[in-house]
Amino acid sequence: MACVYIPVQNSEEEVRVALDQLPRDASDILDILKAEQAPLDLWLIIAREYFKQGKVEQFRQILEEGSSPEIDEYYADVRYERIAILNALGVYYTYLGKIETKQREKEEHFILATQYYNKASRIDMHEPSTWVGKGQLLLAKGEVEQASSAFKIVLEADRDNVPALLGQACVEFNRGRYSDSLELYKRALQVHPSCPGAIRLGIGLCRYKLGQLGKARQAFQRALQLDPENVEALVALAVMDLQANEAAEIRKGMEKMQRAFEIYPYCAMALNYLANHFFFTGQHFLVEQLTETALAVTNHGPTKSHSYYNLARSYHSKGDYEKAGLYYMASVKEINKPHEFIFPYYGLGQVQLKLGDFRSALTNFEKVLEIYPDNCETLKALGHIYVQLGQIEKAQELLRKAAKIDPRDAQAFIDLGELLISSDTGAALDAFKTARTLLKKAGEEVPIEVLNNIGVIHFEKGEFESAHQSFKDALGDGIWLTLLDSKTKPYVIDASASMLQFKDMQLFHRFENDGNHVELPWNKVTVLFNLARLLEQIHDTVAASVLYRLILFKYQDYVDAYLRLAAIAKARNNLQLSIELVNEALKVNGKYPNALSMLGDLELKNDDWVKAKETFRAASDATDGKDSYATLSLGNWNYFAALRNEKRAPKLEATHLEKAKELYTRVIVQHTSNLYAANGAGVVLAEKGQFDVSKDLFTQVQEAASGSVFVQMPDVWINLAHVYFAQGNFALAMKMYQNCLRKFYYNTDAQILLYLARTHYEAEQWQDCKKSLLRAIHLAPSNYTLRFDAGVAMQKFSASTLQKTRRTADEVRSTVAELENAVRVFSHLSAASNLHLHGFDEKKINTHVEYCKHLLDAAKIHREAAEREEQQNRQRQEAARQAALAEEARRKAEEQKKYLLEKRKLEDEQKRLRQQEEHFQRVKEQWRSSTPASKRRERSENDDDEVGHSEKRRRKGGKRRKKDKSSRSHYETEYAEADMMDYREEPEDEDASMNYREPIGQMNDQDDDVEENANDRLAAAGLEDSDVDDEMAPSITAARRRRALSESDDDEPFERQLRDNTDELQDSDGELRENDHKSNGGAALDDD
Repeated sequence: MACVYIPVQNSEEEVRVALDQLPRDASDILDILKAEQAPLDLWLIIAREYFKQGKVEQFRQILEEGSSPEIDEYYADVRYERIAILNALGVYYTYLGKIETKQREKEEHFILATQYYNKASRIDMHEPSTWVGKGQLLLAKGEVEQASSAFKIVLEADRDNVPALLGQACVEFNRGRYSDSLELYKRALQVHPSCPGAIRLGIGLCRYKLGQLGKARQAFQRALQLDPENVEALVALAVMDLQANEAAEIRKGMEKMQRAFEIYPYCAMALNYLANHFFFTGQHFLVEQLTETALAVTNHGPTKSHSYYNLARSYHSKGDYEKAGLYYMASVKEINKPHEFIFPYYGLGQVQLKLGDFRSALTNFEKVLEIYPDNCETLKALGHIYVQLGQIEKAQELLRKAAKIDPRDAQAFIDLGELLISSDTGAALDAFKTARTLLKKAGEEVPIEVLNNIGVIHFEKGEFESAHQSFKDALGDGIWLTLLDSKTKPYVIDASASMLQFKDMQLFHRFENDGNHVELPWNKVTVLFNLARLLEQIHDTVAASVLYRLILFKYQDYVDAYLRLAAIAKARNNLQLSIELVNEALKVNGKYPNALSMLGDLELKNDDWVKAKETFRAASDATDGKDSYATLSLGNWNYFAALRNEKRAPKLEATHLEKAKELYTRVIVQHTSNLYAANGAGVVLAEKGQFDVSKDLFTQVQEAASGSVFVQMPDVWINLAHVYFAQGNFALAMKMYQNCLRKFYYNTDAQILLYLARTHYEAEQWQDCKKSLLRAIHLAPSNYTLRFDAGVAMQKFSASTLQKTRRTADEVRSTVAELENAVRVFSHLSAASNLHLHGFDEKKINTHVEYCKHLLDAAKIHREAAEREEQQNRQRQEAARQAALAEEARRKAEEQKKYLLEKRKLEDEQKRLRQQEEHFQRVKEQWRSSTPASKRRERSENDDDEVGHSEKRRRKGGKRRKKDKSSRSHYETEYAEADMMDYREEPEDEDASMNYREPIGQMNDQDDDVEENANDRLAAAGLEDSDVDDEMAPSITAARRRRALSESDDDEPFERQLRDNTDELQDSDGELRENDHKSNGGAALDDD
């Protein structure tokens, strides 16, 4: 039992106070302490014991009394204990301010703490504990930099001050400098190894932030060994177990969280993690209780943010979006920066998107994207928001990025395809196919919607086989396969016998009677309808009607099936049956605008103008004027009324055109991208003569229609061509007609060919006009108007040809042929019995016949004259041609003769050069074979002795040799050397070897001159020694020549022969001079 003893004043007695039996009223203890003037350290011990026992009020009462002015005055000489009491009060109020949730009370506690610390500083401003307390206060207030300054003041005086080290470690941790914080914790542990386990907790947190999870776990475990009830260490280890994402580890983590909760039920972090666990188990009641408790016990912003987030998620999952939004907003407000805790921003964006607040949702999702730029879910959410805001390009960009980041996310490709299907069908098709492939690889079932979309795109692109396969894949097995199977053909044939009725359901009753089960799931009705549309498009109307009737057999309210059956009947010109089917659809829904519009079209086609107008008005009223098709149909009605074939009333015509323009404009205002309304407005403007404005409209509509595979508008091409025609721009009009004919009608529309022929006619291109009319006649042989127009074109062509001032015979012959054909055509029309039915006047046709015959007679005369002129021109051209051929032959003969002469001369030159080369090679070989090896060896030994003498002679006779060399060509030198070598190749006897060794000085000047000349010739022939230096080569060569000459007994014959050979070579000097460079180069061989 711990006790303290208070000494009695003026006595040796002491008052014994048991610390575990302190009185409830601290006044008794205070009276004793004051009366006996007890040391201040006893005051501090008793106050601390009260605090340990949870008696905070008694603790505060004793310390405040111990710091009163009276005590300060009495214990003025006691400094440390007074400072300790003041610092204890400062720490106490710092703690109160830290845990206080109300801002006003928090600030009051911090003010009191500051006052006590300042009072302690006045006693001793250098006391380390005071500065440590101030640092803790500043850290609690969030003033990290000032707290760091306070701790550094202590550490500068004592670098091993443990409280200051721990405080600075906290500062570095809050700064995010986890390595520096770790070093400080480690140093504190080295200074005070027996410190509490909380220091290990700080070390573990630093290790965790640095990613050193193993060492962090060891630190937390060591903290638990030192303090088994350390809640923070338990929570940290539990968090690490939960992050392992393994069932066993998660179970261990939750056990640690539960243990921490049992030790201290008010640990906010443990409460949040437990709430998160119960959220995933669906126990929302516990989630709300735990998060509310966590919010009540903590004032830490990030912790409160987690609590609000858990509460918001609970309400979000229950569908209470308003409360969820409020708590998500509260969670966001507790966060200073989004990167600290981004999840509430994502949840808030989801709720706002659900509530239709797209702008706010966009802001929150963009904040999430800033932190996680590659998050696919955020990218997809933003894509949907931008779609709702009309920013399609931005949405496409985000969805493409999501698909690129995660190429295995099938949903991203599906979303992208649905977005692109209205703008880029090719890319949409690729996206849907990619999604289908990914789902198949993952073993998941491909949604029917995806396969249906693939089929629809193939259908719109005209790829009917691929579309058919996609629709079949989407439908799978069912009664439709039996209906379309060849084995069931008898049923189809029986049904087709009553095709005109389109109401026969006996086929399916017979199937049921035969034991077949007729079933059609609701989610496959649309796909089956699309398959029927495909069959209808490929003209398999029998199978299409069977599938439409199957839909009606199971779903009698499917109005579109009635309308498609009506469309098939209309295509067969059975207008009455088509009207009946539309009326059947109207029985299901009497205000269905599509049915009313179709009925109006049928009545208009049936020439029932009044009923058609009333029906179109009913269709428009059914949608309060919002149905653009009905309004457009009324506009068409007014336009056609203005252009009826009966006698027009100008005032009535203008009224109908103005009404049509008004209706078209109304549709454009409602739907700015409605191409048909724009086309109608352009037609009305063109009828009023405003060609420039209508041309601009038609051009814009054409560009918009060309960019979509879903819109086929040949009318706008034709209208644009009409405008060009009306403006006289026939070339562009022809181009537009031809493009329209090729693009939409595969060159098989007689009416457009007639438009094209009319344009050629106005452009005075009679032959092209005739060709277009003949093509139209081939397509519509019973149309007599085309035949009449062809005859007029041939007549016009003939008349224009005969009016030319200059005509060729071919043109006149062609004119005669065209006139004969025109007479034949008009005569055939004149003989027709039903001429009046086609609107022809017999007298007018006879007039054309007579006129053509008259032109034919004149043309024959012109033909004869043209043929005579043509014959004369042909004869003149033939004569000119013959003269040109003769001149060409003479020129070629001269060129051939010149070529042969040059060739012969070149061959002679080559032959001569070849002979000279062979002769030189032969001389060289003879010279080498006639000189013994021993003589060559001895000659080389005497070269050095003769160098000096030869050098002198070279200098002496250099001027003369230069003159001799310049006076001779290379060929002269070459032949002289060759002759000299021939002479030297005949040694007489062995005395030559002796003479060869005689000194050079015994030879006379004449010999020197001869030898120098010979040396020059050998050098010119290229026989000098290539291994000797250029400067020494002439002297060495001269020495060799003198030794060779000494072998002969008689020098005179050698000189004479040498001169004779030189004279002989001069004879061919003129011939060889031209080829000097080639021959000299070829003869330049090295002397061995």
